[in-house]
Amino acid sequence: MSVEFFKGIGKIPFEGPASKNSLAFRFYDANRKVMGKTLQDHLRPAVAYWHAFASPGADMFGPGTFERPWFDPAGDPIKMAELKMDAAFEFFVKLGVPFFCFHDRDIAPEGNTLAESNGYVDRMSERAMKKMEETGVKLLWGTANLFSHPRYMSGASTNPDPAVFAYAAAQVKHCLEVTQRMGGGSYVLWGGREGYDTLLNTDLKREYDQMGRFMNLVVEHKHKIGFKGQILIEPKPCEPTKHQYDFDTANVLAFLQKYGLQHEIKVNLEANHATLAGHSFQHEVAFAVANGILGSIDMNRGDVMLGWDTDQFPNDVGEITLIMLELLRGGGFTTGGFNFDAKIRRQSIDPADLFHAHIGGMDTMARGLINAAAIIEDGTLQKFVDERYAGWNAGLGADVLARKESLESLAKRVKDENINPKPRSGRQEYLENLINRFV
Repeated sequence: MSVEFFKGIGKIPFEGPASKNSLAFRFYDANRKVMGKTLQDHLRPAVAYWHAFASPGADMFGPGTFERPWFDPAGDPIKMAELKMDAAFEFFVKLGVPFFCFHDRDIAPEGNTLAESNGYVDRMSERAMKKMEETGVKLLWGTANLFSHPRYMSGASTNPDPAVFAYAAAQVKHCLEVTQRMGGGSYVLWGGREGYDTLLNTDLKREYDQMGRFMNLVVEHKHKIGFKGQILIEPKPCEPTKHQYDFDTANVLAFLQKYGLQHEIKVNLEANHATLAGHSFQHEVAFAVANGILGSIDMNRGDVMLGWDTDQFPNDVGEITLIMLELLRGGGFTTGGFNFDAKIRRQSIDPADLFHAHIGGMDTMARGLINAAAIIEDGTLQKFVDERYAGWNAGLGADVLARKESLESLAKRVKDENINPKPRSGRQEYLENLINRFV
């Protein structure tokens, strides 16, 4: 029988907006229907195993501050992994979250050989599947850690040593198969070190080609084993490398098109990665939706005063409302969801702080989605956008899009029809105020 880790904390209830209980949801009512679906089905929230249970609370200036029993350096690694998993599933159930995500090295320790490491992962995944059956919690997606071990210091698929490429391929093969056995909806390829620190020692074209071949190998194996889930790439511009090849969603789309993968792989977006790339989170979601490659989202935020990936929990309802607006316009998730790729602060050392963070994040997402649905149902915003582009639906605009016009014919048309367009207001301030009425 497992030991209760989060003592004194029961299942988190929904108590409504007036609640003063810090261990209750105020807006996330899992069964509330919005636009024909429950909040849980819209959001598909997941807990990130790595930040919630594998992170010790360390930073670049000091060791971990979180006192977790599974961090005992003298403990047996497998026993520690089992204890960590017990605490994780206790948390999932008490929080009432339907999904979780993991790296292979989050759930099991690294062995002396790949075979030994795979054995540990198999053992712990079997334990996880029993707990999933008992609790009803499911796997949103799995992934392999191809960045922590020193062998990957110069990348995995982009490494100058083909032996590292082969090792990474073998690790991904195993993790993809484990994800399939666990019923994962997607498999994520996060290239944590797929980039360069200096071009002085880098053959950029070769590394791109290596990464393209690696991704094709993954897709080929997906079809070979019959994995029905979605393969995802997670864009990130930098950190730890100076430049990463999956810089942003547009960069990933170009990569997929170059290597013939545009119909096989989608993106797993992260808010903090979007801002590190110089984009808004809304832009990255909108771009992915517009190009049909949105797969899943890692929900977090950065700090406007800090220029690195701080992975904080979302708390800006206005920003999240805009994200939900783009998501709903695009039809919502299929195999994806909102994974909290976020970590509590190094000073938040109480186990209850983990609940406060996730409760606040889930409430923020729920409020944002409810707001976005109200904006769509109101129709004023969409009406304005439709009217702004109405000229492209008929006449001149429709002829241009139907390839009925050339530069020559357009020049003639402007002259013959005396076309002399006048500027029209984009009414940005009005629209910003309109959105704020719903927030």
